[in-house]
Amino acid sequence: MLSPMHPDGAPEWTPSPRYPDPLVRVIDESFNALRLPLTKVERIATGCRWAEGPVWVGDARSLLWSDIPNNRILRWDEETGAVSVFRQPSGYANGATRDRNGRLIHCEHGGRRVVRTEADGSVVTIAEHFEGKRLNSPNDVVCKSDGSIWFTDPSFGILGYYEGGKAPQELPTNVYRLDVDGSLTVVAEGINQPNGLAFSPDESLLYIVESRSTPRRILAYDVTHKGRALSGGRILIDAGPKGTPDGFRVDIHGNLWCGWGMGEAGLDGVHVFNPDGKRIGCIDLPERCANLCFGGLHRNRLFMAASTSVYALYVNTQGVGYF
Repeated sequence: MLSPMHPDGAPEWTPSPRYPDPLVRVIDESFNALRLPLTKVERIATGCRWAEGPVWVGDARSLLWSDIPNNRILRWDEETGAVSVFRQPSGYANGATRDRNGRLIHCEHGGRRVVRTEADGSVVTIAEHFEGKRLNSPNDVVCKSDGSIWFTDPSFGILGYYEGGKAPQELPTNVYRLDVDGSLTVVAEGINQPNGLAFSPDESLLYIVESRSTPRRILAYDVTHKGRALSGGRILIDAGPKGTPDGFRVDIHGNLWCGWGMGEAGLDGVHVFNPDGKRIGCIDLPERCANLCFGGLHRNRLFMAASTSVYALYVNTQGVGYF
């Protein structure tokens, strides 16, 4: 059993003694409707090397997340606060979601594949090749209401031996749609290292982080052809010279809650944007935030995977009902 507050490698952390928490900053007055004045940022686990891919498992009242360099998936129990190893080795798992049957979907750097965990605990490969060539290192994943699975495939996991295994790149860094019949289709190409992705609440838009553009940016695409294709790609959010958006999720009002970081005050944590791409709020953390998800009984608790630790905050909105 891991301690939920294991100190190794973690920065000093002292929760705010005050309500409202000064770490939850209002940039635009509209953000006041999304925050709860009597809540604080909490650190629920630490001791990771690079925390990523949080996914809420409501029927088990638990959070899973990836600790990529340690090649493991960890589990936090909501009722007891205990942290344990869910899977090790994990194939250097990164982003995660659940499909419409509640099964876990993970992107694996090590296996250069997307996998599904069946009800009996077995792990099966659902995407590994495209046109006879190996995928690079699937990074983040979302499931659409029609059961299709959409994922990004940058090359980060094959660039060295820290978050996967060094290997030659065989395919461009595409975004893919995996249909329920197993067919794999490129839905977006020409993106310089696509990373986090999320649908708008009505699934009319797909947002994608382009993590190696200069400056980094979040793109918005129209979902067309009966929800099977993308068109009209455009810049929704320009992250500026130091912004580093990574993984993100969307709430029921269409706001984007984005993991952010650059190792400087005011940049590490979560930045919140309205559907028009205007920044309206920030959650300051002592570490760079890679990814996040909504969870809890009412999907109103934000879980933030931030470098060595996982943080949580109750908010006055809910995550979109896809997992």
